[in-house]
Amino acid sequence: MAKGSTSKTLVWILMALLIFGLGGFGITNMSGNLRVIGSVGDQEISVARYVSAVQEESRAYEAQTKSPPISFSKAREIQLDQIALAKLIAFTALDNEAAQMGISVGDKNLADELAQIPNFQGLDGKFDREAYSFFLDRSGRTEAQFESEVRAEMARGLLQQAVLTGNLVNPTYADTLITYLGERRDFTWGPLGATDLTEPLPAPDDVALSAYHNDNAAQFTLPERKRITYAWLSPDMILDQVEVDEEVLKKQYEDRSAEFNQPERRLVERLVFSDDAAAEAAKASIEAGETSFEKLVSDRGLALADVDLGDVLQSDLGDAGQAVFAADPGAVVGPFASGLGPALFRMNTVLAARTTSFEEAREALREELALDRARRQIDTAREDIDNLLAGGATLDEIADETDMQLGQVDWTADSSDGPAGYAAFRDEAAKVTIEDFPSIIALDDGAIVALRLDEVLAPELQPLDSVREAVTAAWTQAETSARLQALAEDLLAQITADSDMAALGLTVTQESEVTRGGFIPGTTPEFLDAVFAMQPGEARSLATPSGALIVRLDAVHDPDMENSDIATLQEVLANQASSSQSQDLFQYFINDVQSRAGLRLDQTAINAVNAGMQ
Repeated sequence: MAKGSTSKTLVWILMALLIFGLGGFGITNMSGNLRVIGSVGDQEISVARYVSAVQEESRAYEAQTKSPPISFSKAREIQLDQIALAKLIAFTALDNEAAQMGISVGDKNLADELAQIPNFQGLDGKFDREAYSFFLDRSGRTEAQFESEVRAEMARGLLQQAVLTGNLVNPTYADTLITYLGERRDFTWGPLGATDLTEPLPAPDDVALSAYHNDNAAQFTLPERKRITYAWLSPDMILDQVEVDEEVLKKQYEDRSAEFNQPERRLVERLVFSDDAAAEAAKASIEAGETSFEKLVSDRGLALADVDLGDVLQSDLGDAGQAVFAADPGAVVGPFASGLGPALFRMNTVLAARTTSFEEAREALREELALDRARRQIDTAREDIDNLLAGGATLDEIADETDMQLGQVDWTADSSDGPAGYAAFRDEAAKVTIEDFPSIIALDDGAIVALRLDEVLAPELQPLDSVREAVTAAWTQAETSARLQALAEDLLAQITADSDMAALGLTVTQESEVTRGGFIPGTTPEFLDAVFAMQPGEARSLATPSGALIVRLDAVHDPDMENSDIATLQEVLANQASSSQSQDLFQYFINDVQSRAGLRLDQTAINAVNAGMQ
């Protein structure tokens, strides 16, 4: 028998099932009298195969989701037991069909297959009887049992391979897709803007604005809103109540002295070489103008980010420090010894020393420390405020008795003023109901807020006077677009397949060999859809957000089959279609085999096995 990849794969599946079968979900708790859970035709589905199959599905799930080992209860919850049983039924149906057809595997083919399994090989790569015996002992199988199962897997593989092999899809399928995806278009197009109008747009009067406002009411209608009253307290509200001792500020300044007082530094890159000779040769090439530091880096397969040391002190550079700090920006010095070998150093930027006195840092330090203390003060007050709310205090009373400030907002998902800018507030506002009682919500900067829903406001058309500016802008854009589209239609009548579109006053652009997946700046995503629906020589006007454009299709080109990407795509599409067709045929075959052979499942036995694996 020629050994195909399918049969080898199935043998490895069997090996995995047997190995995973050594562990379990408490299988030893089941009765020893329970041996099978069902059959397909004359082939039985054993308890051991079912347990191993469920465990295999569990391990596959854990690997795919990168989750820790799951319990059998969890496996059943996500129906891994059903998936395992379905696969077992399909495998058993194939086993039965192979037996009915008389497909079998001889001793020599079996021996060759066993000899190729790495776990059964010795140090010399040959079959090791001791390794084989050890595996059988661990798996609880006799040699006859295991080899019978391998024979069945190999026979099943032959049957499966016969069904899957040679199912080539009609090339018309891939050719049609390639034609659709790879066809190219040449076209000429030109946009029309407000400056192309021959007459200036008049200012709209009240009648025009009122009509536009009514005709486009949805554009100026406020959405449903929740009128929410809130009380909130943020750290900056109580900063003036927080005292920070001068000595504490000085201590903080001293502790962070390195942050406020930084010595002179340099931005430096370092390229390491294997030996001094190579480093010297590279430096000489740079000095002779034969190469550059960037070229040396790229020749080594590196990026500049790979050799960047960032901002460093002179003491960080060891022997190279003095020379690097004396160099001009852009200069390359060295070679000097480094921890990785001889290296060239390029100095890019001088970062001057920075000194911030205590007086200069004082206000920033005070605000930082005061904010921290204000957060702690709010955190301490939170429990008392929570107790007041639990005792029935209203938000108005809370605002009177504490530092919390009262406010109101007609809230929508787009609201961002005050506490509405916080994610926690938005989450609570989205779900709050009239029946809910306020409770304290912590915000991410140390602030706290409590809210209540007063009423739900229905969508409301805003009066023209309150949105006059927005209506005017929208009317102007719409009227401009309409006039430009009318102008485009007038120009369209003058365009032929051979005419010069630029002679009509258009600023035209010629595009060539554009595919459906391309994008033309200055156009909408629908633009190319329209182009690919046109015939050569045809011209169209298309509306755009800012006006209109005119496009003429000049030529249609077939896919470029000399292009390696197109050729590869055609091959991939053909292979995918063939694979999909083969899998469909194989599923139909299994369904037919199972239907002819007859399926019997002992649900009582399955339930007993499942109970034993809990």
